[in-house]
Amino acid sequence: MKIKVSVPATSANVGSGFDALGLAVTLYNTVTFEKSEKLDISAADGTRIPRNESNLVYRSAKGLFDKVGKKIPPLRIVQTNPIPMARGLGSSSACIIAGLLGANRMLGDILNTQELLTLATSIEGHPDNVAPALLGGLTSSVYEDGVVYSVKRDVDQSLCFAAIVPDYKLLTEAARAALPKQVSHKDAVYNLSRAALVPAAFCEGRHELLAIATEDKLHQPYRMPLMPGSKEAFALAKQCGAKAVYVSGAGSTVMAVAERTDAEEFYKGLEAGLEQLEGLDGCEAFTLLRLDADNTGATVE
Repeated sequence: MKIKVSVPATSANVGSGFDALGLAVTLYNTVTFEKSEKLDISAADGTRIPRNESNLVYRSAKGLFDKVGKKIPPLRIVQTNPIPMARGLGSSSACIIAGLLGANRMLGDILNTQELLTLATSIEGHPDNVAPALLGGLTSSVYEDGVVYSVKRDVDQSLCFAAIVPDYKLLTEAARAALPKQVSHKDAVYNLSRAALVPAAFCEGRHELLAIATEDKLHQPYRMPLMPGSKEAFALAKQCGAKAVYVSGAGSTVMAVAERTDAEEFYKGLEAGLEQLEGLDGCEAFTLLRLDADNTGATVE
């Protein structure tokens, strides 16, 4: 029996919701699983991935088997990885969710969604990417005493997204190391008040709130100096009509949000403008991904 898992890319933080908010978008990693005589891991698209037990998909699958006291059998795992790695679009979370869902299906769906989400968060360390990868939509999540509390809302389909992906990676470890150990009470309130507006802005048609809801003082000002071209990408997206612009996850991707009625003009302007930005110091090229919100989340066949 072959099992196929599809997991969406995710955009965490959404500006103000540091380590708490995330949303799923229409770009998908797929992984197939089937029993084999020996461990066999490959990438159908030629992406360089670990091909041994250090592979994150395999480690996640094994973690579920271990949790329920079962021994994982030898597997043939084939990955297709269009989600760019180390770009702030949830590539590691996609691997974790794929491994868990594949293992769970092999075991007869022994864990429920809440249990899968908690196990995924224990592997990833925080729920802001794994929650939307599993559930879809916009998720608000808290990880407390080993349990994940998460609420999912469908994102307004009249919004569209543009991921501005530079040609350099920004590892999460480096992005986190740039953050201060402490922040002021004023900055904490600044973010808290704006994060509270995000569900209305993205899910209830309150588009006039998008710009202010995604403003941030907790992480973006410290990460953007590590992201050549990001300030210019922010300015370009706003010039092209973006309703909101923010650093996706830990970076290096900049995510812009627009209304679908303006999509063609918005994307056309971005493509032309990014050609002018190419060659900036530290960033030779940008890739523009045209995306929509994914309200379904990961699927298993």
